[in-house]
Amino acid sequence: MREDSKKVTDEILQFIESNAQEKQTNPNIAESTYNELALKLFQYQFKHNKAYKKFCQARKRTPLTVKRWIDIPPMPIQGYKELTLSCEPIEEAEAVFMTSGTTNPEAKGKNYHPDLTVWDASMKRPFKRFVMPDYEKMTIFVLSPAEDLNQNSSLSRYLSNAVSYFGTENSEFFFSEEGLNFERFVSQLKRCEEKREPVMLMGASFAYVHILDYLKEKRIQFRLPEKSRIFDTGGFKGQSREVDMEQLYTEFQTYFQIGRDKCINMYGMTELSSQIYDQTIVSSYLYPSVLHDKAAGPWIKTVILNTETLEPVQEGEKGVIAHYDLANWNSCLALLTEDLGYQTENGFVLLGRIKDSEARGCSIAVDQLIQSNSGGAVR
Repeated sequence: MREDSKKVTDEILQFIESNAQEKQTNPNIAESTYNELALKLFQYQFKHNKAYKKFCQARKRTPLTVKRWIDIPPMPIQGYKELTLSCEPIEEAEAVFMTSGTTNPEAKGKNYHPDLTVWDASMKRPFKRFVMPDYEKMTIFVLSPAEDLNQNSSLSRYLSNAVSYFGTENSEFFFSEEGLNFERFVSQLKRCEEKREPVMLMGASFAYVHILDYLKEKRIQFRLPEKSRIFDTGGFKGQSREVDMEQLYTEFQTYFQIGRDKCINMYGMTELSSQIYDQTIVSSYLYPSVLHDKAAGPWIKTVILNTETLEPVQEGEKGVIAHYDLANWNSCLALLTEDLGYQTENGFVLLGRIKDSEARGCSIAVDQLIQSNSGGAVR
């Protein structure tokens, strides 16, 4: 990596380490530190990420004019499919994470990672806080592929890290090249049930649909030990059928005896380097009431924007979600998603994908992105 890349990643790592603790710092100092580092990172990306620089110029935003992190132009998620968004040479990337949902590699969104040190650091502390605040290690059963089966999947890297950092020796992956090993999964889950060993199930949301189908067919139900939990991520886009999440949570109770307060959804994206979590488990552990709002480590900030103007809206008002992730140092720290949500005093609530009729501001941003990087006139 070039010298200024090492310098900026060292500063981000230091920020992550010093802000990953549960103890709250002075919010004014924290905001000032975040703003300073975000502006420094924006300047770095403006200098080295040519496609992003052209987009920012089309938006009339440069390091000379932007003084607040919230004014940094968020890159439309479509940019990760259309352009090469990398500050370092892509040939030197340690990992290239790609979006799923298409068999054409050229149509996949790509996020290049010259080094995974920041990515791993950003994953580790929030996982401990939001998923396992009450355990150092736990038996983890994973229903989705490990990193060795899918090296271009950020989720596979994430799940492998979870087992490596926080799993006991009894932890296991049940997905192989042949698919899910249902019989082995049932056998091992029965062992945990008999030994009263708390277990965490982890996997993409749709993996649970297959597991539940199998349990229904075989008429198998479990009463998993207290403090067991279920972790799911992703939705049902591109899957063979849709399943309502509330229905899924009801069936988790029926087939595993795990209630909603021990279920946690992780909201992650290939285009980001940090993850965002339901606060169900950490709130039920720390407080008498359970929070479902999503939250993350302090190096990622979520803003809700008006779908027409892309200006921030008031708390409680619905809009398109943008994330500002300091860990996303090599591509674009600011990302404009295709998701709708609203902010609360405790985090934000995810409402689902934005509809075409609601996406005028997003469409304009995408048009500017394409025009600015195709040699066409930018309006």
